[in-house]
Amino acid sequence: MSQQQLAQLRRYDPQAIASYYHRRPWLVVWRALTIVWLFAGFLIGVLLDQSVGNTDANKYQRAEQLREILTQLGPTYIKVGQSLSTRPDLVRQDFLDELIKLQDQLPPFDNELAMQIIESQLKRSVDELYKEISPRPVAAASLGQVYKARLYSGEEVAVKVQRPNLLPIITCDLYLMRWAATWIKPFLPLNLGDNLTIVVDEFGTKLFEEIDYQNEGRNAEKFAANFHDDPTVKVPLIYWRYSSQTVLTLEWIDGIKLTDLEGIRRAGLDRDLLIKAGVTSGMRQLLEFGFFHADPHPGNLFAMADGRMAFIDFGMMDQLTQHTKETIAGSVVHLINKDYLSLTDDFVKLGFLTPDIDISPIIPALEKVLGNAMGESVGNFNFKTVTDEFSGLMFEYPFRIPAQFSLIIRSLVTQEGVALSLNPDFKIVEIGYPYVAQRLLNSETPEMRRRLIEVIIKDGKLQWQRLENMIGIARSDRNFDLLPTAQLGFQFLMSEEGRSLRNQLIMALTEDNRLHLSEVQQLWNLVKGELEPAKLLNLAFGALANNVPKTIGNISTAGVNSLIGSLANSIK
Repeated sequence: MSQQQLAQLRRYDPQAIASYYHRRPWLVVWRALTIVWLFAGFLIGVLLDQSVGNTDANKYQRAEQLREILTQLGPTYIKVGQSLSTRPDLVRQDFLDELIKLQDQLPPFDNELAMQIIESQLKRSVDELYKEISPRPVAAASLGQVYKARLYSGEEVAVKVQRPNLLPIITCDLYLMRWAATWIKPFLPLNLGDNLTIVVDEFGTKLFEEIDYQNEGRNAEKFAANFHDDPTVKVPLIYWRYSSQTVLTLEWIDGIKLTDLEGIRRAGLDRDLLIKAGVTSGMRQLLEFGFFHADPHPGNLFAMADGRMAFIDFGMMDQLTQHTKETIAGSVVHLINKDYLSLTDDFVKLGFLTPDIDISPIIPALEKVLGNAMGESVGNFNFKTVTDEFSGLMFEYPFRIPAQFSLIIRSLVTQEGVALSLNPDFKIVEIGYPYVAQRLLNSETPEMRRRLIEVIIKDGKLQWQRLENMIGIARSDRNFDLLPTAQLGFQFLMSEEGRSLRNQLIMALTEDNRLHLSEVQQLWNLVKGELEPAKLLNLAFGALANNVPKTIGNISTAGVNSLIGSLANSIK
């Protein structure tokens, strides 16, 4: 593979990259020595500070030194620093303040060179393309820099110009990372070494996608289409006439960085509502669309004056299958229900465990780890605790992280970190679980409805408390409308697909030869503000009128009518 072929490489190919550097070992050695030299100097400085008691006195100097090292090493290491900048629970505040600068305060490359790239890519002069353009970049990131411009048609736009000669640096770093993953494999537990190589390859694949700005534009339009009906999310428009593989022109976003707490306060924005918009949109990406933003650090998220959350930078995205979305939703249900046997089965389906593994010793270990993470209630759950606990579990059992899930975990952990920077007392489950509850209650797919059945019926018995908790948590979202949910529930209950649940429900309601009217009354007290008796009975009788003759099965019409009469009396 020649240098010209490397420069034209558009997709991540570890074999081609390895072939190139095998023939040029001096490039690899020089890069490795540079990395070791820079980090060795930093670590020696930290150790000297500790030995002479100057840690506090020099902490800001060391934080700045680390940022400068990552910046000097280039895009691969800047990406690492950006990820760490979203974790106030992992990184000291002095280091955090410096790492945050990696999001959009990096040194720009030569301005004249950037203009030359725009003109060579778009085949017109800058003056012909833009009515005006900022004399200097307004932001510089790991892969490029941004100019503010105005089109002749009047629209304000952002012009992203990619840094020159990215591929030689990125490919050499990926080659070294892959070599390091292989080298340390013998010192790691079973499967973890192989998994590190997979993670490097996944990172490489996404990094190559990220440097293709046309791919980023397509991702942005797909993301915008998914959220077209969401008033809390803003996605910039793409101007394709002014874009290419290394130049991207998109709508200018006037927003406030999520780390600018003072700016958010001055704008009169509610931080908790911003958190909710961000986390709910993240849940929708994973469980509804399956198309998710894998790099949601604060440099890519902005609060707008009208309260919307604006997403930018769609280079690092991924797509989940319907089966994966449903399995993830099911694993949340099993986690909440503390059903660790089913949860272990979910891990097999998702690829965290191989099908031939004996899961019997893993179940109690999972119960211990996740029991600690959950605490006494679901409200105590946080991803930081889970990832910490799982890191120990992977040393004892053959868990592995599928390549795709490394991005999902990164996305969730990053979202939690962003939210923690806005509100240190934030718990992701307080927003995430109500969304999952609503998804189950409003589900229109058979698999999701089966997940709901798993929640409310166990061992043939209706779990009144679980149903009550789920409705209560879902209603904690002020936008949750219970009436259409009840309508969907009645339609499903009276359908052919709902025959099994209908029979189980009748038996559960009348078990021990009595109607559970006290439980029904508790549920009614929870929802009566939104479901008037007349509306509820209209829904019930409408569903019965349309479906009873076809689907009543082994339950008699008289029995159903008697049941509804009793329920009606109990909720008056």
